[in-house]
Amino acid sequence: LDHKRGSVTGPPPPPAVRLQGELGSLYGSAHPGESCNGCFCCCYFCADVHTEAVQAALAKYKERKMPMPSKRRSVLTHASVEAYTPPGTGLGSGRPGQGWGGLGRSRPSVEPWPDPAIQGSSTSSSASSTSSHPGGQPAATPSAAAALAGPAALARVGQYSCGDPSRQRSPFSLPVTGVPVNSRVSSKIQQLLNTLKRPKRPPLKEFFVDDFEELLEVQQPDPNQPKPEGSQMVVLRGEPLAEGSWPPSLLAALQQWGTTQPRAPCLTALDTAGKAVYTLTYGKLWSRSLKLAYTLLNKLTNKNEPLLKPGDRVALVFPNSDPVMFMVAFYGCLLAELVPVPIEVPLTRKDAGSQQVGFLLGSCGVSLALTTDACQKGLPKAQTGEVVTFKGWPPLTWLVIDGKHLTKPPKDWHPAMQDAGPQTAYIEYKTSKEGSTVGVAVSHVSLLAQCQALTQACGYSEAETLTNVLDFKRDAGLWHGVLTSILNRLHVVSIPYALMKANPLSWIQKVCVYKAQAALVKSRDMHWSLLAQRGQRDVSLSSLRLLIVADGANPWSISSCDAFLNVFQAKGLRPEVICPCASSPEALTVAIRRPPDLGGPPPRRAVLSMSGLSHGVIRVDAEEKLSVLTVQDDVGQVMPGANVCVVKVEGTPHLCKTDEVGEICVDSSATATAYYGLLGITKNVFETVPVTAGGAPVSDRPFTRTGLLGFIGPDDLVFVVGKLDGLMVVGFRRHNADDVVATALAVEPMKFVYRGRIAVFSVTVLHDDRIVLVAEQRPDASEEDSFQWMSRVLQAIDSIHQVGVYCLALVPANTLPKAPLGGIHVSEAKQRFLEGMLHPCNVLMCPHACVTNLPKPRQKQPEVGPASMIVGNLVAGKRIAQASGRELSHLEDSEQARKFLFLPDVLQWRAHTTPEHPLFLLLNAKGTVTSTATCVQLHKKAERVAAALMEKARLSSGAHVALVYPPGVDLIAAFYGCLYCGCVPVTVRPPHPQNLATTLPTVKMIVEVSKSACVLTTQAIMRLLRSKEAAATVDARTWPTILDTDDIPKKKVASIFRPPSPDVLAYLDFSVSTTGILAGVKMSHAATSALCRSIKLQCELYPSRQIAICLDPYCGLGFALWCLCSVYSGHQSVLVPPPELETNVSLWLWAVSQYKARVTFCSYSVMEMCARGLGAQTAALRGVNLSCVRTCMVVAEERPRIALTQSFSKLFRDLGLPARAVSTTFGCRVNVAICLQGTAGPDPTTVYVDMRALRHDRVRLVERGSPHSLPLTESGKILPGVKVIIAHTETRGPLGDSHLGEIWVSSPHNATGYYTVYGEEGLHADHFSARLSFGDTQTVWARTGFLGFLRRTELTDASGERHDALYVVGSLDETLELRGMRYHPIDIETSVIRAAVFTWTNLLVVVVELDGLEQDALDLVALVTNVVLEEHHLVVGVVVIVDPGVIPINSRGEKQRMHLRDGFLADQLDPIYVAYNM
Repeated sequence: LDHKRGSVTGPPPPPAVRLQGELGSLYGSAHPGESCNGCFCCCYFCADVHTEAVQAALAKYKERKMPMPSKRRSVLTHASVEAYTPPGTGLGSGRPGQGWGGLGRSRPSVEPWPDPAIQGSSTSSSASSTSSHPGGQPAATPSAAAALAGPAALARVGQYSCGDPSRQRSPFSLPVTGVPVNSRVSSKIQQLLNTLKRPKRPPLKEFFVDDFEELLEVQQPDPNQPKPEGSQMVVLRGEPLAEGSWPPSLLAALQQWGTTQPRAPCLTALDTAGKAVYTLTYGKLWSRSLKLAYTLLNKLTNKNEPLLKPGDRVALVFPNSDPVMFMVAFYGCLLAELVPVPIEVPLTRKDAGSQQVGFLLGSCGVSLALTTDACQKGLPKAQTGEVVTFKGWPPLTWLVIDGKHLTKPPKDWHPAMQDAGPQTAYIEYKTSKEGSTVGVAVSHVSLLAQCQALTQACGYSEAETLTNVLDFKRDAGLWHGVLTSILNRLHVVSIPYALMKANPLSWIQKVCVYKAQAALVKSRDMHWSLLAQRGQRDVSLSSLRLLIVADGANPWSISSCDAFLNVFQAKGLRPEVICPCASSPEALTVAIRRPPDLGGPPPRRAVLSMSGLSHGVIRVDAEEKLSVLTVQDDVGQVMPGANVCVVKVEGTPHLCKTDEVGEICVDSSATATAYYGLLGITKNVFETVPVTAGGAPVSDRPFTRTGLLGFIGPDDLVFVVGKLDGLMVVGFRRHNADDVVATALAVEPMKFVYRGRIAVFSVTVLHDDRIVLVAEQRPDASEEDSFQWMSRVLQAIDSIHQVGVYCLALVPANTLPKAPLGGIHVSEAKQRFLEGMLHPCNVLMCPHACVTNLPKPRQKQPEVGPASMIVGNLVAGKRIAQASGRELSHLEDSEQARKFLFLPDVLQWRAHTTPEHPLFLLLNAKGTVTSTATCVQLHKKAERVAAALMEKARLSSGAHVALVYPPGVDLIAAFYGCLYCGCVPVTVRPPHPQNLATTLPTVKMIVEVSKSACVLTTQAIMRLLRSKEAAATVDARTWPTILDTDDIPKKKVASIFRPPSPDVLAYLDFSVSTTGILAGVKMSHAATSALCRSIKLQCELYPSRQIAICLDPYCGLGFALWCLCSVYSGHQSVLVPPPELETNVSLWLWAVSQYKARVTFCSYSVMEMCARGLGAQTAALRGVNLSCVRTCMVVAEERPRIALTQSFSKLFRDLGLPARAVSTTFGCRVNVAICLQGTAGPDPTTVYVDMRALRHDRVRLVERGSPHSLPLTESGKILPGVKVIIAHTETRGPLGDSHLGEIWVSSPHNATGYYTVYGEEGLHADHFSARLSFGDTQTVWARTGFLGFLRRTELTDASGERHDALYVVGSLDETLELRGMRYHPIDIETSVIRAAVFTWTNLLVVVVELDGLEQDALDLVALVTNVVLEEHHLVVGVVVIVDPGVIPINSRGEKQRMHLRDGFLADQLDPIYVAYNM
């Protein structure tokens, strides 16, 4: 073909022209019979164009350094040497004896993980610093502060703040270590960024996307892509079948040879040592087949009916080592007019694809299986001794057909020998790309025609010898070795796979011993024998006239053939003997190369442009040089008696042009007839009618599609460039799996992976095919080497095929699912990949390079001003999003409010008026009350503490006091003691005795930052603070005065301090936000009593009420409910410390039931522990009755976790928990209680919003169950006296109803500001006294830092007004800005269970906790990348797999993502694996 036009050019130029790189002509003669200047004088050249191309491509990439994944050492050595037997030890597996022995030495470059002792934070410490993971003990804030030691740390606190300094969120950031810039992780991420910065492909055409619709980029075909230019092809007609004295059927031929030549050898079987164990003669084959036919028809009965009738299907289950019995069974079935269905021997219940074989047997209606005695004994048995029923298989009767089990037919019995007709003769199984198995039915007439065509094409003559290495149950092994051989009375020497594994030269030795005229092999057999042939002297292949290469259509078979000839030409192998052929289960043999003595034209070789092939055209472009060429040999001529054409792969089967690649179709009497029992797909494949461009059918007979892709070259030779099953369409280009394998093999694979054990397939991710390559790694390859090989393979494929590999995985040797005779079970490997069951030991994902159809990044529009927004809302008829709780003034007399302005006054008043009224009950894990406090007891304890502070600690009013107590009444008494003497209390969670290194620095930090002059605590904690273990973390001399309040003397204070004004500071509330920032806020006396009053009104709390609280008492609403509310409202609080639930999960629910609490509070971590710990055993909660509960509120500073609250309600419904009792609260730093469901008012509502609109900061309500819908529940009712407005995050103007913005709050119980050492007034003003930029500019608001929206519902509240619901979407500080859109970590984490996400330098990092074996860790990399792409249209940059419990969690059960980020960047997580996605 001229490389521009589709015409055939003159005689091929000498190959030297091509050597000079002038690839002018497409075809060169590959006829090797000439002298040294013929084509094969440099026969390596052509075959290795591909290898050279790969090497040339790689040379360009030398400077690109990819970051190597980090792997924990235990994972590196997760398998022992014994587990590895390389496939085919000795078959060129290098040094088979070497296992993992030299691992330590061979991997100098894997850096050891930092010693946890030096780093200050080990995994165990961060695991136990969490409080909601089961088994993790509660403790103070997580581990990123662990490197703190002494006061020097304080200086660093102010300087380092997470994230971008311009968006500093509040004065203290806990992870004081900062991120070491030169940490290993940082440098690897830098490497990754450098790699990703290189422009990969030209950017796709930009087009406008409506802001609402997040459309996937639709790829446009390249207008410059090559198009076919040749003329339309004509149907190619094979030579006619010779009219000869063919027997009327194959069985007639068998009868003829069996009776006239009974001694002639038919089949020789070999054992694994290569010895001939048995030779079946034609006489024996005939007599034994007759015996079997008679037994099948006459001796098998079922309720006196014959079990089988003509046409029934019978399974043939024979091992590859027993061709003799298989042949007897096959012909026995044909003689009995039964249809044999040969299948593989099922070795275990879980063989790759075994279920599909069961489907095949079921669909063929098979009820009987024939096998041998030895094979039957080896099958897995049930208890009864019967063969087990394999998964998905129909029930089978097993019949052993060894001689002694068969009956000799009487003299007068003859089988019905009919001439070959259209009825089915046998069914061959075929596994499709998706893994489903179908049966291809071949009729008697096709069977005979196939044998005749093969006889004519291969020139078989009577009594020749054929050595067969292939599987005799199907494909070419069956057609040549079992069927055509009978027609021609051949002697077949069958070489079992086990013998080839033991001695790869065995087939060559047998050719030599038996002086065989023909041999049937695959290219791998040639490759193996090349590796093993050194030192073989006395081999001669001069007897061979045919060496049929059954997989000659594969791109890698060419180099095997060339190399084989190169070596064995000296041993008598003639070049023209090598005959590649092409076949498919549907069309049987499609084409085979004829030797010249049978009239075959000289072979041709094509050097094609890979880029042209991917567009489906045949080109050679001189400019492209070596880098994108592939070599293709012809597979000979069309079979005798067949017509062949090439049609377009998709759509109507139009004929292709001469320079176009399409699917080869065959019309011949020798093709199969149908997929058994599957009419629909049979019609598409077996009854195709090719049409011309004008639409006229090319023939009145239907054609069969072969599933082979190719074209017709000069001399009418057929060229096959791939299989439909291996076709991967990426974008608009077609890539062939075999070509990709060939490219991978060209990257010096023998050192790192096994040659024959590479699987390439495509998976659909985000509506396009993505290429996955899986290979088996040699046990002696080091991590570094394997990674190098992987990166080189990626570059080679990218350069040669211009396509990115989505995932490249290496698995340990011998772990890929095998097809029955070696080779990879690709569909099963794909299934395992998709299910996360591949268990790779190395993985490299490249989503950045491959996924080019993501939606366009959002372009930020120039901001609309706040005034225009209000006008826009008015025009649209939307109200401004603003809501408030009930007015306080209407609700009670102001006299009482004035009287209750100071909590110390309230406590004294209660001690005076109702001294014996119980306020607090504390429970332990057994449910016993460990301490109580009545009004007067609490008052007296507080007085004692006040006296001690004034006398022992010599504190004056206004001094700050740290209260370090376990949850209990002592904490409450100490709090009021501080107020009694005018000191400012700061509650601090005590350090954890088992985890001092992590938790003590946090205690020390709060004490220092709050400027506490004294620490009040218990004796036990005081001892702990002064212990040796504590001294290792914090210098004991740096603590302020420490007082223990266990045994202080009974003393009264002379006078109780009364603040001069309500705005005086009452207490400091220190807590760690989810972004890992430690901040203390100031609460005045006025705000404290206003908070208590709002909660009292919302929850209807009176002295007669009891409420149960299961919360941590150290900060936020938990502290207020625990320490303040009971004193203010006079109700009795049943206190359940959350740590007690670790020994008795049912404690909280039991307490609620026991004390008949109408109102109860808990945290998400408590709810999760109950749901997980009691879910399966609600029966264990006998006697618990939750019908008393009016409202159960989860205290949280986050979006409500709907899935958890719903499953909790469902689980405990049986214990009487009312369906609508569970609700959530919302509070934050600036105001600890904004929303609380309370006891009255409408139930919480749930809406469904479009997740994609949320990313654009919009709220679009959708129906439940619609795609991309996200359920949001309102966070309780707004408290009395609280006003809420939604403000734009940037312009600070008010927003309309159902618009997403920042929630701002105004209320008497707002905190008055941050308590800060450095007095960052700007920050203070910003958070606590913000004003709107337009509209109501007078009101002072506090910014919550949370995104949400208000929506007016149809419900009415107590005052008869329509109810406004507030929906919290997530924390503004935690949102991830990616591709111009705003993502909430919780949404991505919902897709990946047990994960946390954050960003680093614009890369999305996903940290996943592995709940399973370490060696399965790497399965998660692809699963996580896939799901985040599919559901969120985001490319994951780094996947970090860690142990359970590593993701830090605060006391409210919220993930501390910034801590996690700092721990990751400082190399402190000790991850199992870190994958850097390219």
